[in-house]
Amino acid sequence: MRLRIVALVVATSSLVLVSFLVPLALVLRTLAADRAVSTATVEAQAMAPLVTSLSPRGLQLAVAQVNAASSTPVTIFLPDGMVVGEPAPVSASIRLAFRGQSFSTSTPGGVEVLVAVAGLPAGTAVIRSFVPDAVLRHGVTRAWLLLLGVGAFLLLLSVTVADQLARSLVRPVTALARAADRLAGGDLSARAMVTGPPEVRRAANGLNRLAMRIGDLLAREREGVADLSHRLRTPLTALRIDAESLRDGRLLDDVTAMERTVSDIIREARRHRGSTAQQAWCDAVAVVAERAAFWLPLAEDQDRLMTVDMAAGPAYVQVSRDDLAACADILFENVFTHTPEGAALAIRLSHRAGGGAWLVVTDDGPGFPVDGPVRRGLSGGGSTGLGLDIARRVADDSGGTMTIGRSASGGGSVTLGLGPPAGMPGARRHRRVGLLRG
Repeated sequence: MRLRIVALVVATSSLVLVSFLVPLALVLRTLAADRAVSTATVEAQAMAPLVTSLSPRGLQLAVAQVNAASSTPVTIFLPDGMVVGEPAPVSASIRLAFRGQSFSTSTPGGVEVLVAVAGLPAGTAVIRSFVPDAVLRHGVTRAWLLLLGVGAFLLLLSVTVADQLARSLVRPVTALARAADRLAGGDLSARAMVTGPPEVRRAANGLNRLAMRIGDLLAREREGVADLSHRLRTPLTALRIDAESLRDGRLLDDVTAMERTVSDIIREARRHRGSTAQQAWCDAVAVVAERAAFWLPLAEDQDRLMTVDMAAGPAYVQVSRDDLAACADILFENVFTHTPEGAALAIRLSHRAGGGAWLVVTDDGPGFPVDGPVRRGLSGGGSTGLGLDIARRVADDSGGTMTIGRSASGGGSVTLGLGPPAGMPGARRHRRVGLLRG
């Protein structure tokens, strides 16, 4: 923007200077030529009385003195054919002057001024004063150089003023763009400086109000989620009482895990995004194996063949233990909820070449709908439609991917690519979300 403003001022100033200086230079050249011709005319007219009063010998001496002191040589053509002064041919213009006409005319190399002198016994004499081109242009080059210097100075001055003006305009706009970039990056404390022209100040005020509004809305959303989660404590308390009355240890463990999950949701909702110093990580083999063992009794109850294939050794991923457990529960629960009892389930966790892990969950059910399941808040199976979107976000936040397709038996297949913890040797980032259909 700054360069464009300077270029615009340079172009405008150049047009103005050219439209002003070029005519002025032409006028100066014309004035110099007119001045030289006028001077030669006055000198020629001053010689007229000498032609009528001096003898030829005296006239020669007078013309010699004039020519010695002047840059415009004078020649006198007497009526008897005698030529006094600078030698010159008798041209058609001189013959015209012998008829009593005085005038000036252009000739090769300059301008000749002809003055007819009448009253001589033998007829009319002609005084010729020749003005060379060098005399006609005397001082013009210096004047043009002076004009060129003035034009260059004015152009440089306009560039300097334009640059300062552009700086004053661009600086607040750049600060405004920087604040907008910080805000887009999630820094809700970013504020723009309210400086510069009125339009930029209005934009800065608008951006600051928008940032405040976004912060208020996010804070209200976090509080709303926390409040809604807190409202679950009452039915959970009643459920715990009922479970204790049944003296079912497994049911009590499930209620305790649910209470712990609700508490985590409340803490997460009240925590400002980006407040943690670094992202958590865990061993995906240990977490997925634990969750698979949790769901195994239900698979046995439903006569499902549940195959679990875990990688040898730990597979560290940049996902917290709780997030990965919740993600695994979502994928396993989808199979139990949306496939008929008896449909087989296969869980496979392997290492990624660039670090991290692959988690693949396949089943022998009917598969995913044709229009795709990854649509947040929409579901045709009676669920909330948020499960797979949560899994996708967990994979994205780790620097990995999620791919949905069909298994070899025609059922559903979900593949999560989980990225490695930051700073691990050979760690690479992948960003891709795809939908595969067989």
